[in-house]
Amino acid sequence: MRLIRTLIHENDRENVVAVLEDENIDYVIYEESSGRGDLLVVEFPVPEQALEVVLARFDEAGHDEHAYTVAADATSALSENMGEVEDRFVVGEEEDSSIAVEELRSQVLGLLPDAFTYYLLTCLSAIVATAGLLLDAPALVVGSMVIAPLVGSALTASLGTVLAERDMIIKGFRTQLLGLGLAILGSIAFGYALKSGVLLPPSLRPSTTAQIAQRISPGLLSLVIGVCAGAAGAVSIATGISAALVGVMIAAALIPAAAAVSVGVVWAEPTIALGALVLLAVNAASIHVSGVAVFWFLGYRPTGWNPGSPLSSISIRQYAPSFVVAVALLVVFVTAGGAVWTHVAFNYSANVAVEETLSQDQYDRLELVGVQVGFNPGPRFAESQQVTVTVRRPTDESYPRLSERIRKQMVAESDREPTVVVEFVASQRTPLEPGTKNRSNVEGGAVRPGGRGAPAL
Repeated sequence: MRLIRTLIHENDRENVVAVLEDENIDYVIYEESSGRGDLLVVEFPVPEQALEVVLARFDEAGHDEHAYTVAADATSALSENMGEVEDRFVVGEEEDSSIAVEELRSQVLGLLPDAFTYYLLTCLSAIVATAGLLLDAPALVVGSMVIAPLVGSALTASLGTVLAERDMIIKGFRTQLLGLGLAILGSIAFGYALKSGVLLPPSLRPSTTAQIAQRISPGLLSLVIGVCAGAAGAVSIATGISAALVGVMIAAALIPAAAAVSVGVVWAEPTIALGALVLLAVNAASIHVSGVAVFWFLGYRPTGWNPGSPLSSISIRQYAPSFVVAVALLVVFVTAGGAVWTHVAFNYSANVAVEETLSQDQYDRLELVGVQVGFNPGPRFAESQQVTVTVRRPTDESYPRLSERIRKQMVAESDREPTVVVEFVASQRTPLEPGTKNRSNVEGGAVRPGGRGAPAL
């Protein structure tokens, strides 16, 4: 529920009252007491779903609501016609869950804290995420997402693109890019401090850490995460729902990837740094695109937009910032998206090659544990790419030529020549008692290949 106060001239009184009575909205009118001429204050309660309709009717009647209009939260409103208005706009034929564009703009800009607070919290969240990645602690990674204030910059840029407001576009993108840049630099400094001190063991290999491995191999599911995060943020803010929880989802798509970039830089692991950077770029672009799409779907349009003749309402001066954003996003998707697609294709080929190799009779006592494919942005980087295959084997057998055979199969499947590393996990199981039915694919203390994992995207 909203309580609206708007300032009108005596000459506009008849038109404004006609709109309110036509919409069956109860109102009060009283004189403005500052002595600034023939001004009146009109006050009326209205459901938030009806606010945009009323303001649009005011604009058609010649009243400029931007001169002075305040929309305040109201717990409830008891008036003669309020029940009928709620039936129309809340549960009736004119039901619309989206809020007015003026209110939406205010709420989105309100999600942006002051510059010092924003950059400090973003940097701190990336440092916490870096610690969580290195310690392989999911709780720390999740905690870093909670304190990251990235939802404001993401939604400001998206809404500014839809409304073609240059100031919102610049503020949103500048805040987000500077914030992520400072987060990466802060995490790099933190990583060097850890590496040069005695806080981490010298034998630490970041590429073997599960939390890092999940963020250096971007795939199609990474794109889904970014799209869902941006769409959820736009829906939550446009329908008047708190965006705090959705902000965690947006941070989940950005902060751990930024922290992984810093880990790759500090430990001189270009595969980690490049893979995480591509993931960060794809997620940031997909969040923006999905946010723009949702805002547009909910009916938000630039000022002066003519739905009957869209081309006639397009002004190069007004829409130039939105066009620049569209071109920039296209470049990001063509470059980063192409790299992701290339990596996904090779990742699939590598998993198929491993499966086909282990399906041979001489490897029937091996069990595939997992396949980790280093990020591969294209053929020119193929020589530096590494594929790590982890298999479980019995303690009494060895397979010295397994890596060579897997590599040959990968070359046949993909025309790439990666480095294949096979890590063996030795295991021993007690044999079954005579007459006991085999329910676990165990025979003579060895694991049979009945349950290999499917390749992940």
